[in-house]
Amino acid sequence: MKQIEENPGKLVLKAGSTTLTLDKDYGKATLQKKLLLWNRKPVEFALDDIDDIAVKSEVDGASGATIHHSVVHRRTGEVTVLTTEEAKDAAETVTRLRGFVGLQPT
Repeated sequence: MKQIEENPGKLVLKAGSTTLTLDKDYGKATLQKKLLLWNRKPVEFALDDIDDIAVKSEVDGASGATIHHSVVHRRTGEVTVLTTEEAKDAAETVTRLRGFVGLQPT
């Protein structure tokens, strides 16, 4: 389950073991992931490095179910999965994140 907290200068997305903080005041994004009980080293990058936020859908080979992820694409070519949700919920998450960072609606 995801949780989004937003104010004019900061958006925090919490989904499972992933926390993404978008901070307009500092112009940076911070991605924090946990592995079991341990926090992994946070990844920081400029908000300007985000070139797309989208829904990525794939079919699970074992069950045949369609899985929807919200993902962040960076100019470096890196793609980070943020959430795994139902199609409608993933689209809503992407719309909020895109709006916050100033990307055009999809």
